[in-house]
Amino acid sequence: MATSAPTRDSVLTRAVRIFDTFTPDDPVLTVSEIARRSGLHLATASRLVAELVEHGLLARDDDRRVRMGVRMWELALRASPALTLRDTAMPFLEDAHYVVKHHVQLGVLDGTEVIFLERLSAPGAVINYTRIAGRLPLHVSSSGLVLLAFGGPALQEHVLSGPLPAYTDNTITTPARLRAELAEVRKQGFAWCPGYVHPDALGIAVPVRGARGAVVAAVSAIVPNHPDNRAVIGVLTAAARGIGRSLTGPPLTH
Repeated sequence: MATSAPTRDSVLTRAVRIFDTFTPDDPVLTVSEIARRSGLHLATASRLVAELVEHGLLARDDDRRVRMGVRMWELALRASPALTLRDTAMPFLEDAHYVVKHHVQLGVLDGTEVIFLERLSAPGAVINYTRIAGRLPLHVSSSGLVLLAFGGPALQEHVLSGPLPAYTDNTITTPARLRAELAEVRKQGFAWCPGYVHPDALGIAVPVRGARGAVVAAVSAIVPNHPDNRAVIGVLTAAARGIGRSLTGPPLTH
């Protein structure tokens, strides 16, 4: 049974906990499921859900189940740094996708994860677990390794000292291997991740640099796991350079 939230939690904190219960795999939930996932008492969750529905941040289906509201989508579109980066990158992502044919993605750093702002795919493309607004740990994906390699020492040590869960037998799971991989990424300027997330998929990523030279994002491709796909590196590098030249203003920070 879910327990009531500690009294030190503000209403805003409890609302955020409710929003966090929704995932790409579970976009629609009952109030009871929301209460259980958020750790809120059922009566508290029910009251907050009703208020959020009233403000349009959540919505109810005909069967009374709850989903994100249209107003939440509207507010999310005002997240100007991510929106500006995504809009700037789109023409270059589309050009790269035309050549790659499988998946091309744009990811940024958020805490100790990479969050994907955009993903272009094709029918029959190789399996890919990422999705728009989806997240992956930094040590798992090619985009994450690029962002970690060019991130600050504090971030790197934090990730190196934490758990490194495996997705496949090829996933990096030891600090020594991860440290060596990050050094290689910095040296060669790209991440090459054969089978790190799925045995059949190869992740390749390159950094996107802003006006001051700081890495603000990663452009990646997910293609079949075959060494002949090294030509994709050049395609991604050209896209990343185009995005970087088009960016204006200070680099994004997280």
